[in-house]
Amino acid sequence: MEPLNLARIRIRSAPAVFMGELNANGQESNRDRQRLRRCRKSVYWLGSGSGLSDKCTLYRVSRPRGGIHERLHWLPVSVHKQLDHAVKWIRGRRCLGKKLVPLPAEGKDVLEADAWHIAKVARDTFERDGPILVVASGRDTIAVASSIKQLVPENVFLVQIQHPRSRLHRFDLVIAPCHDYYPLTPEAQKQIPLFLRKWVTPRKPPDKHVVLTVGALHQADSVALRNSASAWHDQMAMLPKPLLVVSVGGPTRHCRYGADLASQLTASLRSVLPTCGSLRISFSRRTPTIVSEVLVTELSNHPKVHIWNGEGPNPHMGHLAFADAFVITADSVSMLSEACSTGKPVYVIGAERCTWKFAYFLKSLQSRGAVRPFTSEVNISESWHYSPLCDTRKAADEVIKALAERGWRL
Repeated sequence: MEPLNLARIRIRSAPAVFMGELNANGQESNRDRQRLRRCRKSVYWLGSGSGLSDKCTLYRVSRPRGGIHERLHWLPVSVHKQLDHAVKWIRGRRCLGKKLVPLPAEGKDVLEADAWHIAKVARDTFERDGPILVVASGRDTIAVASSIKQLVPENVFLVQIQHPRSRLHRFDLVIAPCHDYYPLTPEAQKQIPLFLRKWVTPRKPPDKHVVLTVGALHQADSVALRNSASAWHDQMAMLPKPLLVVSVGGPTRHCRYGADLASQLTASLRSVLPTCGSLRISFSRRTPTIVSEVLVTELSNHPKVHIWNGEGPNPHMGHLAFADAFVITADSVSMLSEACSTGKPVYVIGAERCTWKFAYFLKSLQSRGAVRPFTSEVNISESWHYSPLCDTRKAADEVIKALAERGWRL
């Protein structure tokens, strides 16, 4: 088999591309799978366990923000960049060259992705190192990733995470959650006016080169949780049990809420506090102030409650490692996917406010027995069991299998 290089496109507040050389020893071990296990939207680096942290160059695909870009957010990122250059030129502030953006977690500099440059690297190193594996995540990476494939089709293997909406033939493998195909269900078809149905994507059922997952891909596997348990041991190991972790996201177009849901959550938490040993609350960057203020005002002075104020290291992975149960707002597919991969009880609040594929995703978790509604009658000391989600491992296995079918190995 021919060895592979690795290029990865991921998102950390914007899409990004990893490139680097792999150790080609021909063994499909757990370590091989870990090399592909860190694909996730918006948060995660490859991880120290993969052995690739020092062999990857990170690029990102950034979308201009603010002003006219917010009103035209539906346009492709390439159009936004052209528009941004035009606006800066008109204002006399034309930007030349590539701008380096700091990567907070690793403190490295991140270059804007250039399809021509990456294609050249793939072409120049092919004879020495073999093909390059490109893993893309998020819609803003689609243009760059597909351009790389078009420029050097024989030199790369292209994997797209999240459904690219159309022209799936541009990718060697697509990894998408089942709820991305919700528009094809009879329930969804009834909601779509007849004259709009041909414009709603996807239009066809998944074929053999589409890998379906239940939720989002993430890094919260057993290795990551063990490492997090060690890193957060001093802060969390001695907390009174059971530990209830509350993760609050933010409203979306298909899951709207505000201070009313925050008040409902606060009232329910007050009712279940007697069954908790301790309670920890964290907010995401999407959490509106009107939501966080309600919880902080009502609960911050309770002796069992700790609310992360956004300063210092993010305790999210520590929460996943040490929590005995979770309460998560229904808007966040990522947070729900992570929590449901632990096998611990997961309660959801706000599910009745979700529509379209978000509601479909929540129903799929309920049918698996992974989540239950969060109410004031819940007893946190009680537990239940279900089969944890293992989407990331499944996706990694399918990528390795697809590569083997081409006669390539990691």
